[in-house]
Amino acid sequence: MKFTPAKVNLYNFFKLPLAFFGGVRVRSITENEVVVSIKHRWMNQNPFKSMFWAAQGMAAELPTGLLVMKAIDESKRKVSMLVTHQEADFFKKATGKITFSCSGGLAIKEAIQASIKTGEGEVIVLTSEGKNEDGVVVSKFIFQWSLKVKK
Repeated sequence: MKFTPAKVNLYNFFKLPLAFFGGVRVRSITENEVVVSIKHRWMNQNPFKSMFWAAQGMAAELPTGLLVMKAIDESKRKVSMLVTHQEADFFKKATGKITFSCSGGLAIKEAIQASIKTGEGEVIVLTSEGKNEDGVVVSKFIFQWSLKVKK
């Protein structure tokens, strides 16, 4: 499958409706980076007039997961993928449009190649940073992915 923002956003409509209706949208996909945005709205807000942490988490996880899925697709192998750990830090109220990006595509490909070579699982840590419209970091999520080539 060719990974394009339009295809992924359509996929989310059918397979991840909570993310789609919460406002999560893929903006760009390159070899090494995925950019996703989410806008603070009534549907994803908390009682403190900012974006709920879980809505930020959905938007933050998507760029990491897309990079993993894209690398698996390009490897032409069956690879299991699972988030095994997640951490988050929040620095400022998330209001307006928040953009999350992850640029770990090359490291993911190396981890898949290592798993192909050894037959063992590999763990990769990917960071997704959320910035507001002024470029200020509002939150940072760290996802630990476990990858293992299936036999």
